[in-house]
Amino acid sequence: MNETAMRARAAIDLAAVRSNVRALRRRAPGAELMAVVKSDGYGHGAVRCGRAARAAGASWLGTALPEEAFALRAAGDTGRLMCWLWTPGGPWHKAIEQDIDVSVSGLWALREVTVAAQACARPARVQLKVDTGLGRNGCQPADWPELIAAARAAEVAGELTVTGVWSHFACADEPGHPSIALQLTAFRQALADAAAAGLRPEVRHIANTPALLTLPEAHFDLVRSGIGVYGVSPSPEIGIPEDFGLRPAMTLEASLASVKRVPGGHGVSYGHHYTTPGDTTLALVPLGYADGIPRHASGSGPVLVAGKWRTVAGRIAMDQFVVDLGGDGAQPGDPAVLFGPGDRGEPTAEDWARATGTIGYEIVTRIGTRVPRVFLDSEVHDEGVGGQGGRA
Repeated sequence: MNETAMRARAAIDLAAVRSNVRALRRRAPGAELMAVVKSDGYGHGAVRCGRAARAAGASWLGTALPEEAFALRAAGDTGRLMCWLWTPGGPWHKAIEQDIDVSVSGLWALREVTVAAQACARPARVQLKVDTGLGRNGCQPADWPELIAAARAAEVAGELTVTGVWSHFACADEPGHPSIALQLTAFRQALADAAAAGLRPEVRHIANTPALLTLPEAHFDLVRSGIGVYGVSPSPEIGIPEDFGLRPAMTLEASLASVKRVPGGHGVSYGHHYTTPGDTTLALVPLGYADGIPRHASGSGPVLVAGKWRTVAGRIAMDQFVVDLGGDGAQPGDPAVLFGPGDRGEPTAEDWARATGTIGYEIVTRIGTRVPRVFLDSEVHDEGVGGQGGRA
């Protein structure tokens, strides 16, 4: 009896992560690369993927939440690390002590981080974010002069170091969108204003993955890549992963939990939205929306079983869904592959995105903690997590 078999797993190819980082760096040879590992590395495992990215030359890691950055430090990361989503009362003190670059988008945040720096008796590492048109976080251009003046005064007082000025595109995944040129113009103006105020940031950055791949004029000193690190294209309009030398790193698979013959006219799953058209074989895949499989994929999600693409039959339940094998046979324990790189005939995350009307980002990121991550590459190749650009 095999006591080590898994119900399901997300197999993460760390060699693919390293290869992706190298391919992305070749696209922006004059800039440093930040590998974004927020949301546990887009569901792939932040610590292990961060190590792989560092080994391949990513000199920065980026997270959204402070807790994500702290977890990287606790795991031994000592390289340059930026965190950008802060709320009032955030753990500024801990971030300063751990040499984490913090993003500041307004005077309230600048005041809080300055107070924390005074308490720490060491300067904070601050990156100022300007809203060039995305309309999310970031300082509005009208308020930018006041923020950069206050930041420069705090820098002169020894309370902080402005290490970066940055922004984020709204439509870089839509080539030719008029907002792209407008945002670049606004960003250049914000940089000029910062320089006139006496700020000399170490890095200036606005390029996300789609801008990294298609807009060399937006590369500046640093480019940020999230989804590209994991081998998923930011949008079909830009191209497929292979167009950029990228390989999807996650393969999601499960072992069939049941295989049975049923007669025609047999209802399948809640609501009987699928009824067997004739005598057939039904296979049960032990994954459901509690594992992050989109319920919207009911009746449309693709799965490779017994050598062929199948479609989810009926509704996806919390823990399981059914596929109709037609006249084909299978056995309990046989593999069902939901998505992977696609080079062995399996669907990709993009196929699931099309089936559910969403984006590949969501498909990989939503895979939950009930699904164990299995890393297929040796840790030996990823030693020295802080070896690239150690703490400064």
